Amino acid sequence: MQEFQQRVVDEKAALDDKLTRLTTFVGSETFNGLPEDEQERLHRQEMLMELYSDVLAERIANFS
Repeated sequence: MQEFQQRVVDEKAALDDKLTRLTTFVGSETFNGLPEDEQERLHRQEMLMELYSDVLAERIANFS
């Protein structure tokens, strides 16, 4: 694997870790206590992170 490819793999792993933590937070009581507008921003952030992760997965799949 080339160096730039490893960076993409590492980037996806870091992103997926953050996404997992965000998803866990979104399901928590603390999240439910946030103002509605902040909840909406976090939901949008979660959705965009999922899309970003999907793009990285596609790029990784094309490495071979």
